[in-house]
Amino acid sequence: MYPLKKAYVLILKKIEIGSAIAVRLTKYTGKSKVFVHPKHFLNAKPWFTNYLQKKDLVLDLGSGNGQNAIKSSNYSKKVIGVEMDKNLIEIAQQSVYEKGIKNIKFQAGNLEEKLEFKSNSFNKVIFLDVLEHLRKRDEILKEVYRVLKPKGIIMVGVPNKTTSWKKMQRSVGISSFSDPDHKIEFSQNDVNKLLKKFKFKIIHFGYAPYDTPFRGFYDIIGSLSLSAYKKIYEWRVEKVKKDTNEASGFEIAAQKS
Repeated sequence: MYPLKKAYVLILKKIEIGSAIAVRLTKYTGKSKVFVHPKHFLNAKPWFTNYLQKKDLVLDLGSGNGQNAIKSSNYSKKVIGVEMDKNLIEIAQQSVYEKGIKNIKFQAGNLEEKLEFKSNSFNKVIFLDVLEHLRKRDEILKEVYRVLKPKGIIMVGVPNKTTSWKKMQRSVGISSFSDPDHKIEFSQNDVNKLLKKFKFKIIHFGYAPYDTPFRGFYDIIGSLSLSAYKKIYEWRVEKVKKDTNEASGFEIAAQKS
């Protein structure tokens, strides 16, 4: 039975490539002028914007193609995005230009190195789906603490390693990382301990939608039909409410103490 189970898991694992395909399809189907994951079309006001204020200077670490910075710009004074991939910076800058947004700046930077900003510079730091890609996690959290103003808030998003789908993969000797570039994934206790270690007080702990091996397939649906994708997303959100252990990730706001 073990070889059959492993083969079954490997087949399901290959479905994950659908997420990368969906990013391209959003452009080819005319939903976006640049490559964007369909999840960015679901919610114009995502959870982390609840912690932003019009007076805020916001730092978006690992800003990628700029979608989180763009959504934050309506709720803050200025957003500075730091990204290592220059191609993604170009995509982000193109999106900002086309939307006529004036309060966002993107710049190149390596998050494995010391941040170039002065201490106590930012009211808020957005740090979504990035920490798991870094080796020097302790160092970057020290840097975030340094550049945040007193009582400043970091918004963190990380993947959950404890879902049934992740456990199934590991049970047959397959890496359960949802991205081959991940260096680590987290349990709820792991991320709680890590943030508290660096003197962050958790003020919100939320859960991303239900984890499933069919996420890649659902993302392709989203690139073709946003209405169908929204219904699937809502189903995943409701399913997690019944069992938070099955959340695909964690959504945390933590304050500098």
